[in-house]
Amino acid sequence: MMNLSGAAIEARGLTVVRGARTVLRGLDFAVPPGQITGLLGPSGCGKTTLMRAIVGTQAKVTGTLTVLGRPAGDASLRARIGYVTQAPSVYDDLTVRQNLDYFAAVLRPGRAHHDTRAASVARALTDVDLTAHADALAGNLSGGQRSRVSLAVALLGTPELLVLDEPTVGLDPVLRRDLWQLFHRVAADRGTTILVSSHVMDEAERCHRLLLMREGELLADETPDALRRHHATATVEEAFLHLVDAADARQEAQR
Repeated sequence: MMNLSGAAIEARGLTVVRGARTVLRGLDFAVPPGQITGLLGPSGCGKTTLMRAIVGTQAKVTGTLTVLGRPAGDASLRARIGYVTQAPSVYDDLTVRQNLDYFAAVLRPGRAHHDTRAASVARALTDVDLTAHADALAGNLSGGQRSRVSLAVALLGTPELLVLDEPTVGLDPVLRRDLWQLFHRVAADRGTTILVSSHVMDEAERCHRLLLMREGELLADETPDALRRHHATATVEEAFLHLVDAADARQEAQR
């Protein structure tokens, strides 16, 4: 079920205050269904806080935030959202297959029959190209492989929404390319909505739509083509820098 706007995620006046600091400042945006939306901005700009708000784990959220037609954090959303944090969430003393089998049983207790779990695990292993490493201990995997195990966990339930917090950080160019190809396959073949954060601006070119953030504020909500065209730049990074300069100029004029 979508909300009335048809958006997979919709925010109005979304604000998060942590102590004396306002982390998110009245954000208004909509994420279209079945596409890859990139959440880009420098480290510390509020990307992770926004993602936590979307999946319902962030405290002190005000404003309106609707996810898949329900209020963010609603219990009915748990089986419909896959969330991958920056730190891989795997058990080092279990094999890749054992990790996935465990999470399949925990995440979908109502469909925990062994044959059903086995099929779900096999599909997730294929999705992330880890079938050849299925019986390796997670603790013996490389950082990139561990990240792919976390992604496989998120894909177990064929979620309608995937929220990925900097999934390619620290990976070599080949692994980054392979993961982005996977994201596009999942969006195209299954109609999954993907929200993926990054502080690497060249990854913006791989997204269907962009949310550009800085210091808790949203600077742009556009497609890469529209962003480059509006700012007459060759790259999204140049357009982002134009937006930053304009924001700085406005702040200076208000002092």
